[in-house]
Amino acid sequence: MSASIAVSEESSKAPALESREMQEIESLWRSAFRRLARNRVAVASAIFLGLLILIAIVGPYLLPYSYSEQHHDAVRQRPSWDHPMGTDQLGRDLMARLVFGTRISLTVGFVVQLVILAIGVPMGALAGYLGGWVDTIIMRAVDVLYAMPNLLFIILIMTFIRGTLGDGDATGVMAAIASVDSKVGGLLGVYIGLGLISWLTVARIVRANTMSLKEREFVEAARGSGAKGSRIMARHILPNTIAPIVVASTLGIPGAILYESGISFLGLGVIPPMPSWGLMISEAIPNMRSHPHMLIFPAAALSLTVLAFNFLGDGLRDAVDPWMKRG
Repeated sequence: MSASIAVSEESSKAPALESREMQEIESLWRSAFRRLARNRVAVASAIFLGLLILIAIVGPYLLPYSYSEQHHDAVRQRPSWDHPMGTDQLGRDLMARLVFGTRISLTVGFVVQLVILAIGVPMGALAGYLGGWVDTIIMRAVDVLYAMPNLLFIILIMTFIRGTLGDGDATGVMAAIASVDSKVGGLLGVYIGLGLISWLTVARIVRANTMSLKEREFVEAARGSGAKGSRIMARHILPNTIAPIVVASTLGIPGAILYESGISFLGLGVIPPMPSWGLMISEAIPNMRSHPHMLIFPAAALSLTVLAFNFLGDGLRDAVDPWMKRG
């Protein structure tokens, strides 16, 4: 009898605790947004990134030249009215290539983060909630992958894909992979390599938060009321893990952009004539003394974008930090 009364009391407390939990989450996000709005550097970075995304979407359709159009009478031309950022060694307009390269870099950053979240969040949540041998297997796999050099792993993936798909005799599944790789400009290996090696940090963050949250009162109340593990995870644990996931993703995007630029700089990234900031920097190195404009514009775009994402990530981290509530 007493056991049934206890279960009844837990069941009656569960809706109230769930409602209070949702109110706390909403209050957290409102206060975090207010703190973020007071961070001028983070706000300026968000505005800059918003404009950059807008340019990447509509910019290529507004420019008079395409990224591959060559002007043989304007080879290595300095900035002018016809070519505001000048031209490269093949007479291609640098502004058009820079704008399209913005689309490439941002796409890599966001797509890689989606792959990372698709792998890291479920793995971290399973490891933290189930524990035991599941946690041991996942965390040991994380430790093994952490021991591998990221850039070397990505280069191996890119070399394998290029070597497998480059002979032109691919059939079946490999032919489909080759078709996808050509449509994304040869960046399929970057997506796969970064996705397989970069989910580790997100998995650890989600695991740590899940292990802490599953012992909280509202989770115990939900478990006592008969809620299944999937409902507890979806309604109680993951919503309280969104903030650190958003911060980790914001700080992870510039890392993916830098990796893609480094791979393209080495000649293993995008397939020419498709532009990338890293490829443009690589092509500008032999001409950096006589024609510095070829190097300045892509290097400045890469540096400013990475700094903006880092400043925004730092601002989000400070905004969602519970110790910053008094600020």
